[in-house]
Amino acid sequence: MKKVVVGLSGGVDSSVAAYLLKEQGYDVIGLFMKNWHDDSVTISDECPWLEDSNDALIVADKLGIPFQTVDLSEQYKERIVDYMFNEYEKGRTPNPDVLCNREIKFDVFMKIALQLGADYVATGHYCRRGIIKNEDGTETYQLLAGADGNKDQSYFLCQLSQEQLAKTLFPIGELQKPEVRRIAAENNLITADKKDSQGLCFIGKVRLPDFLQQKLRPKNGVIVEVPSDFELYQKPIPEFDSKDLELAYFAEKPEYHIEDGKVVGEHQGAHYFTKGQRKGLAVGGTKEPLFVIDTDVEKNVIYTGQGKEHPGLYRRTLFVNNEELHWVRPDLALKVDESMEVLARIRYRQALSKATIYKVDSGLYVDFQEKQSAITEGQFVAWYLEDELIGSGVIS
Repeated sequence: MKKVVVGLSGGVDSSVAAYLLKEQGYDVIGLFMKNWHDDSVTISDECPWLEDSNDALIVADKLGIPFQTVDLSEQYKERIVDYMFNEYEKGRTPNPDVLCNREIKFDVFMKIALQLGADYVATGHYCRRGIIKNEDGTETYQLLAGADGNKDQSYFLCQLSQEQLAKTLFPIGELQKPEVRRIAAENNLITADKKDSQGLCFIGKVRLPDFLQQKLRPKNGVIVEVPSDFELYQKPIPEFDSKDLELAYFAEKPEYHIEDGKVVGEHQGAHYFTKGQRKGLAVGGTKEPLFVIDTDVEKNVIYTGQGKEHPGLYRRTLFVNNEELHWVRPDLALKVDESMEVLARIRYRQALSKATIYKVDSGLYVDFQEKQSAITEGQFVAWYLEDELIGSGVIS
């Protein structure tokens, strides 16, 4: 009998994942990850992990499977929280959920599961694993979108490797969310009606500014409003001698200076803000709401524009450095000067958009057919062939 360790989070998805595996005849063990108890940094007034671990224990008991808690808070602080502070300090916006899957769930946690003698690790993610049988007898693993288009979580797993996918099962990937809740209710699982968790991966609700202020000190700076007819946006597009030069031109981020607009307010620290953000600016009196179009953490200035159609919010092309480029399917990796038509997204829940990826010496360009709003450094871009996620990278 194959042994599977399920990451029981105390939510309905992982509960049903454990139930389905048991029904399929696997030897199932429930493991709860405790990822936070650092008293020097408060993450939330609530203490969701206690309630979650209790719910996970009740579900394991109901299913008649062994259960234990594993404390990964040291690794979580080192690999996720410290990284987050570091990125925000540089004026970038990290995605802790993607990192958490790469660094914690499918690395530290997976190693513990394998030490327990597990053949596989299973999670309650809405995605699917495909297997391609190669002629030489080896297997290539595919990361496929979840059958429920509203809940597809493949983006969060965009940094997984072939080695990790080889050892992973996604039992609810073929199901719709309402079916998952129905299965939980029919089997009297305590999590059947539990709300989906919000906020930071495994930690719960976090008020990000409050969280960041504990390590990144507030410092006053100005908010500048850049007009939508700013001369930079009116410049004619030059002729290009090569595709590389054209891509480099469109991927280049505009550089703003205080004199490019007017000072309309003050803020507590540019590193608390991210591109596309509307809330928290506390500037009134504009015809349309202000959106952050850029932040300068060196000079501590936030640049904003009126309305979500402001040209400063939009770019067509982004770049990923070689060091931050990852192929879930290394067999499909592009060589220098090769290109591929793909579907891509720059954030979770975003519809996939047509794009072309181009490999150059220093990295990879993602060139969208239509301009994208708020392309944000530090976030992940993921690209797909139909419903298969084949690669990803950190936007530089």
